[in-house]
Amino acid sequence: MLIFRALVGFLLVASLLCFAFYLGTGQPGYKRWGLLILKWMVIAALAFFAVLLLGRIA
Repeated sequence: MLIFRALVGFLLVASLLCFAFYLGTGQPGYKRWGLLILKWMVIAALAFFAVLLLGRIA
């Protein structure tokens, strides 16, 4: 559980940093990386909630 929380938190911070760099520099590569990291953060969060749900069922 702690690993999933740390992973989601890390991905959120990394995504925010990429968007901040995009706003600062205007380079579209940072926006692309930010969206990619955000996508994986959502996937990791869904996996975390799936593990929570399976823990309650079992």
